[in-house]
Amino acid sequence: MLNVKKSWKNWQLLTEKGRHIWAFKSESKNMSQHLQHADNISTEEIKQFAQDFQFDKFSNPNSGDKVFRNAAINAKFHEFSGKIPQSEDPEQQKITNALIKGINYFTFLQSDEGHWPGDYGGPLFLLPGLLIASYISDTPFPKAHQEMMKIYLFNHQNKDAGWGMHIEGESTMFGTVMQYVSLRILGVEKDNEQLVKARAWISQHGGATGIPSWGKFYLSILNLYAWEGFNSLFPEMWLFPKWLPVHPWRYWCHSRMVYLPMAYCYAQRIKAPENELILSLREEIYNEAFDTINWPKQRNTVCGKDAYTIPSPVLKWMNFFTNTYEKILNPWLRKKAVAYILKYLNAEDAQTDYINIGPVNKAINSICIWHGYGKDSVQFKKHVARWYDYLWVAEDGMKMSGYNGSQLWDTAFATRAILESDLGKLFAGTIAKSYQFIDHSQIAVEHSTHAEFFRHPMIGSWPFSTAENGWPVADCTAEGLSATIAIHHSGLVVPLIDEARIKQAIDVILSYQNSDGGWATYELTRAPKWLEKLNPSEVFADIMIDYSWTECTAACVISLLEAQEAYPDYKNNEIHVAIIAGLKFILEQQKADGSWYGGWAVCFTYATWFGVEAISKAKGKGFYNETVLEGSLNRACEFLVGKQKADGGWGETFESCSKLVYTESEESQVVNTAWALLALIAADFNGKIVIEKGVKLLLSRQAVIGDWSQENISGVFNYNCMITYSNYRNVFPIWALSRYYRRYVQE
Repeated sequence: MLNVKKSWKNWQLLTEKGRHIWAFKSESKNMSQHLQHADNISTEEIKQFAQDFQFDKFSNPNSGDKVFRNAAINAKFHEFSGKIPQSEDPEQQKITNALIKGINYFTFLQSDEGHWPGDYGGPLFLLPGLLIASYISDTPFPKAHQEMMKIYLFNHQNKDAGWGMHIEGESTMFGTVMQYVSLRILGVEKDNEQLVKARAWISQHGGATGIPSWGKFYLSILNLYAWEGFNSLFPEMWLFPKWLPVHPWRYWCHSRMVYLPMAYCYAQRIKAPENELILSLREEIYNEAFDTINWPKQRNTVCGKDAYTIPSPVLKWMNFFTNTYEKILNPWLRKKAVAYILKYLNAEDAQTDYINIGPVNKAINSICIWHGYGKDSVQFKKHVARWYDYLWVAEDGMKMSGYNGSQLWDTAFATRAILESDLGKLFAGTIAKSYQFIDHSQIAVEHSTHAEFFRHPMIGSWPFSTAENGWPVADCTAEGLSATIAIHHSGLVVPLIDEARIKQAIDVILSYQNSDGGWATYELTRAPKWLEKLNPSEVFADIMIDYSWTECTAACVISLLEAQEAYPDYKNNEIHVAIIAGLKFILEQQKADGSWYGGWAVCFTYATWFGVEAISKAKGKGFYNETVLEGSLNRACEFLVGKQKADGGWGETFESCSKLVYTESEESQVVNTAWALLALIAADFNGKIVIEKGVKLLLSRQAVIGDWSQENISGVFNYNCMITYSNYRNVFPIWALSRYYRRYVQE
């Protein structure tokens, strides 16, 4: 039995069609009742929380997702009871046994509806936004949730008493001020020892006037910063003609859907009323008296710890223009802009069943809807109900996830990993369940306002999380399609997804391809690179445009190759042309050292696996010059072999993402090792000793029960913020071992 501490037992994960809700002392699995007992928490239970959720971030800031995992394993786990293939070679038998053990363990984490839940936390600026929405709307979280949030925030305080952008990051003004204010909102007194130290950090680094623009926004909402000290968000911009190159419809959707509600808040100058807490916080986070601060002079003040992206001269000129406009604005035009924005916000809410595209706009949308319609409105109540979709409980406390989960993404990967070798057929029940979830998650309809509000056609696509989320993604569609084809090839299920739906998925993927041959994420690239000069965020890079990425492109190329093999008569010429253009893009992105940069995970090993996977699958099929493809694979293998550590593994830190240079971790990481092995085997690398050393590293790290430990953080977005994928530690070692088994053991 795995250790489940007393307080952990009071938290139960409820799932329904991919939705995740953590319930406190739940007496049923009914999601509508998940808050039934959340306010019924005693002083003794609070003390038990503090004891049971102690967490040592300095040994590893990443949780092992033990609250969910240990409960699931204790409830369901049993040793594999099927017939395990036997080999005369003891080393080969070790591979077989380890693979069976790894898959078997992972199956017991699968939800009843077929997906794999998991921790998708990491960024530390997400929960504060939700707490601010809760505070300003006077809609407090239940006591149990508040206590768990306190625990999480305190658990991730750095040794210097500050907090970073994410759980592995060095302290920043943004991270520290937002966590400090959050803890005060949650009722922690200012004389708390940890807060006293945090306040000293803030003061020593210049005070909260140096918080970057997103922090300035949140503080303005709380009436802890003056709106005059915030660069204009120019709400009238949403009324621009669509053909203008700076119209926000051209922005990357995550930026568009964040700056949309921000613009509403700015136009309405929403701010919390002054009260004892607000007045006290004004004294706590600034180095000078609040009423004496020259707010307009603080618009571009940013602490050196936070300045990842330097504002361009173009942005400075635009800010001068729009800030000047605020002094002479047309009230009628402003009112019209606000009305349009509110209409757009309502469409986003309806299209996503109030989940929204992600956690940042989820919190800010909630504030807008509260302001626009009131606390007792149906719209706001629907928003509040979905707050809980973003909350996750682990041994480090309660966090806000980077999405409403990574359900489809993880399930598609897990399915392909298990089916990579014939051993996957021993887990037919697991595959049948994952197939049901993939089937349910494919998007079948479009909202009536879809075209009006600039959404990419979506019928036949797959999302990152759930169908309810309602935002299709190019590479998620590719992975959903690849997983579906793999399941159909396995012969383990009666197909639920028919040929017509397969073709819809192919059509969507084709529609996502950019003119540069690559694929971006949610939409086609809608603007030129120069629009990035208008990036107003100092803490993120490349947020204005939905760029083509190596990983997205490779995923789409792979799925099209597989689809063409399965359905050779469907749009053969169009697919052929798309694959060639995609390969050309991938080849052009390869660096001189043979690697590819990864925009969505850590980092060079990740993208190199994707690049190699696509090129290897296309090799020998007449799509491209074979010499060129072979040369690319050889350079990629040379890169990977050159990065192998003495113990046989590979390991990168998140700094590879932010510094754009391969940054080696002190120890090998099982996830990086798995990606490297997948690439080397796919490329038919002839150095089997190199591969065997990597495999031995994976075997040595596997626990008796079949799990692998959570090591370094493995996900990233916008170069500078890291995010957890707790299932990666199982999916990719299983996949790598499956591929090794298929190539070297399977007869």
